[in-house]
Amino acid sequence: MAYILSLKTISDHRGHLTVIEREIPFEIKRVFYIYGVHAESITRGGHCHHRTTHAAVCVSGSCKVYVNDGEKEETYLLDSPEKCLILDCQDWHTMFSFTPDAVLVVLASEYYDPDEYIYELKKEGNND
Repeated sequence: MAYILSLKTISDHRGHLTVIEREIPFEIKRVFYIYGVHAESITRGGHCHHRTTHAAVCVSGSCKVYVNDGEKEETYLLDSPEKCLILDCQDWHTMFSFTPDAVLVVLASEYYDPDEYIYELKKEGNND
């Protein structure tokens, strides 16, 4: 199931520096970001993966991420660049409630492959 990592942040009179170094539990093969979502009602995602694990950080603004692993479901609020949401491959997820200034950066364990996506949400007890 998904979980939040607290990223190391160094703060002083010059501002904040947040570091992603050894905290991510996988080798990063792909980075993408979502921004310019101009309506709070727009959703992104709506899938899980066969192999890909993600780490998501909202570096500006905020958004929510609904996660369902087939047994549990939870909604996470990403409202700080110090919060990193780790999504396992089986975590079906949808991102929503983006603020106009939201920038969601996602680090992925695998390169893009359209066959990697699973769009059907697993139901409890369904092992297919």
